[in-house]
Amino acid sequence: MEEAIKPHAKPIRLFFFWAGIIATLSYRIIIVLNFYSPVWVKIAWYIGTIGFIIYFWHRFDIQKKRADIVLDYKLIEAVEKIQHLEKKQKQALHYTVKTTLTSKARWNSLFIFLLSVVALLVGIVMDTIQ
Repeated sequence: MEEAIKPHAKPIRLFFFWAGIIATLSYRIIIVLNFYSPVWVKIAWYIGTIGFIIYFWHRFDIQKKRADIVLDYKLIEAVEKIQHLEKKQKQALHYTVKTTLTSKARWNSLFIFLLSVVALLVGIVMDTIQ
């Protein structure tokens, strides 16, 4: 059975959105926490790193799904065949569909995800040997 093309449910989308926001805030607050407590710095760092793992894996997954849909359904070719759109609308749609395939954003997300996993593992190892 073919999977339906539909976005995640709103609560799931909000979860990933807030994971990214909390991770970003956690990393940014470290500069202030450095004046107070190394424990809070470590807590913020772990929250930020785990949040980035969650968020950037999700971003990679979504970007890959979009690119796969463009390929699987031959959307670039489909846009080129559309007759009833104004020229500017057709150009905008073609640009949007084509850049979904050519964008390096998914590789950027994968890279940040992988580096975050490595950083988390190194952090855990370093914390256990201290």
